[in-house]
Amino acid sequence: MSRPPGRKQENHKISGELFVLTYGALVAQLCKDYEKDEDVNTCLDRMGYGIGVRLIDDFLARSAVKKCRSYSETADMIAQVAFKMYLGITPTVSCSSAAGNEFSLILDKNPLVDFVEELPAERASLCYCNLLCGVIRGALEMVHLPAEVTFLQDRLKGDAVTEIGITFLRKSEDRKHRRNK
Repeated sequence: MSRPPGRKQENHKISGELFVLTYGALVAQLCKDYEKDEDVNTCLDRMGYGIGVRLIDDFLARSAVKKCRSYSETADMIAQVAFKMYLGITPTVSCSSAAGNEFSLILDKNPLVDFVEELPAERASLCYCNLLCGVIRGALEMVHLPAEVTFLQDRLKGDAVTEIGITFLRKSEDRKHRRNK
């Protein structure tokens, strides 16, 4: 039996919307379960980390990417390939340090907040999309690139843009030295 043209794209859109709605329900439940926003943020980060640890194998298999030679290549790969593959968006990448180990991903559109207008006043310190930070951190650790990943700006909190900061924790020289051993 043949599949009608465009069917796969339609299923992808439906599953994406289902994920966004399910994610909203997950965050709402965590807000009921935990009194403090910090606890919800930690839980979302931990969940995301677990997803990232598992997702990296799928990413490497499906994308057939080559090994990145620099942190800037890695940041570009995250934005141009991974975000596009899994969320259907391509953030802008900017390097924010002279050392070349700090990058920002600027999201013009964030599909996780498609059905969210704003955060309730009593949840002002909630990082609604903290799952993304955990996913990125978990995936990077699995390819031996430990990083600190945090939200720097968030449109849900009134900022002009949504910005995720990635700081690679090893110096480039450390990576070269390890490779030569």
